[in-house]
Amino acid sequence: MPTYPCRWRRCAATAYWESASPALAGRVLVNLTSATPEEARAGARWAAERGAVQLTGGVNVPPSGTGQPESSTFYSGPRDAYDRHRALLEALTGRTEHHGEDPGRAALLYQIGVGMFWTSMLGYWQAIALARANGLTAADILPHADDTANSLARFFAFYTGRVDAGDHGGDVDRLAMGMASVEHVLRTNADAGVDTALPAAVVDLFRRGMAAGHATDSFSALVEVMGEPAR
Repeated sequence: MPTYPCRWRRCAATAYWESASPALAGRVLVNLTSATPEEARAGARWAAERGAVQLTGGVNVPPSGTGQPESSTFYSGPRDAYDRHRALLEALTGRTEHHGEDPGRAALLYQIGVGMFWTSMLGYWQAIALARANGLTAADILPHADDTANSLARFFAFYTGRVDAGDHGGDVDRLAMGMASVEHVLRTNADAGVDTALPAAVVDLFRRGMAAGHATDSFSALVEVMGEPAR
């Protein structure tokens, strides 16, 4: 059960697998690349054309976490292939989860996670830059940053049911109130003389929500704004 740990169609592994394609019939390929969902689906089609099947894996730890019991990987693709090789997959990361037959699903879940990671860490870097401009260190703000980050889980849980139900009622919060808040954040960073690209992008998103008529709705209505291409 070979694996190919680099981006599909963009690395030397592609040429390797192409040269080995006559020997792939009946094999299970495990795609552990950081591919997009569409790239993962293309890989599955490529494997199927050669008589092989692909399991897509989204590894949720850095290389240092490989083989650790607390590490985890999302998988999608043929369930029977996953079940047959589960013991071997659990040697790579201690925990594994199968998320359906769609070969792109694991890649989607992976990209959702890393998308949240990068934007969250950028928010922390922005906070440190603002703190430094005001004579504070990263260590000085760490307890406050931890409290803020830990509070997010409660907000996720609160808004999930409402968002899935399409309920963006302004009974708890309103986008207009959030608009004032994010503008204060932008001005605070500008006054400190630090880069404002990230807070300005947040303000722009809130303004788009206001222009779309969501001023009196919850700021969760931005989910609907973000579900469409920016104009």
